[in-house]
Amino acid sequence: MRNLKLGFIGLGLIGGSIAKAAKQIHENITIIAYNRSEKSRILAQNDHVADIVTDTIDERFSDCDYIFLCTPVEQNIRYLTVLKDLILPTCIITDVGSVKQNIHLAIEQLGLTKHFIGGHPMAGSEKTGYENASSHLLENAYYILTPTANVSRERVNELYEIIRLIGAIPIILDDQEHDFAVAAISHVPHLIAACLVNLVKDNDSEDEIMKLLAAGGFKDITRIASSSPDMWQQICSTNKDNIVLLLDKYIHSLQQIMYSVNENSPNAVYDLFTKSRAYRDSFSENNHGPIQKIYSLSCDIIDESGAIRNVANILADNKISIKNIGIVNNREYEGGVLKIQFHDKNTMELAGKLLSDYGYVLYPN
Repeated sequence: MRNLKLGFIGLGLIGGSIAKAAKQIHENITIIAYNRSEKSRILAQNDHVADIVTDTIDERFSDCDYIFLCTPVEQNIRYLTVLKDLILPTCIITDVGSVKQNIHLAIEQLGLTKHFIGGHPMAGSEKTGYENASSHLLENAYYILTPTANVSRERVNELYEIIRLIGAIPIILDDQEHDFAVAAISHVPHLIAACLVNLVKDNDSEDEIMKLLAAGGFKDITRIASSSPDMWQQICSTNKDNIVLLLDKYIHSLQQIMYSVNENSPNAVYDLFTKSRAYRDSFSENNHGPIQKIYSLSCDIIDESGAIRNVANILADNKISIKNIGIVNNREYEGGVLKIQFHDKNTMELAGKLLSDYGYVLYPN
């Protein structure tokens, strides 16, 4: 790979992770980073990730080979107008936003179609900020590229290779195809999860019995309802048409199953779960999607003093880090008394083997 100068506008979780990973793939990659927060700039410089840090977007970005826009969707578009008069004819701008059509439209209006390859790394974390960035955050995660029709194929291939070298899995899509797909697998599910949580909240009793019993499956399928309201407000406004279209289809499917349940049609319910189970079970577990996977085990323990401590000590003695641990009170839909959550699949599998060797009975989640 040739020597490259990469510019980063924003050094949060995603921008910081891409920068850290890029710095590792080639010793002669130079990185200049703009960030409003001084803390992130200092951390990036102390980590030897950023060679130059700044709180101003100026001529120092003019000789960049690639510039990564890593701020919220609407801010990314505003930064385009600043960069337009700075970049060289050979510079490629890319972004990390989860919606692509709006920024492609802005690129076309600004006459920057020869300079743009849209990007969407499908990875993330509940933690934010550069301090939580990791060079391996994008490993085995799909990284969508949406090049314009006018950008050089040679530069598309080069960015594709950069994404591959940082450990992600690059896929090239049309921006419209991308937005329709993520509306179905991410945007609409987030809205559904939020509605389910509010359904329980609005129909709970005064003593909050629903909230007390909510566990297991309900908590798992509504976990993403805790996402950032600001971020999802922006996403829904920028991918409105696709979200509305798919919500309409989803509402129609709910109406159909409501009718089947009301008419006591067991075959319809059976067919619904047969079809969904077959398709869900065909999903690959090897790659990260836009909704972060939870790596957890449920473990049977006897209700006695020190039982949880014994499990925690076994894992700690073997240097296995626990992300979260807690008692499962409602086990109607899942086995096990103790639910243990881990940071990654390898750690979960190692912990599972270890606890099994100690005689504990485990249940997959």
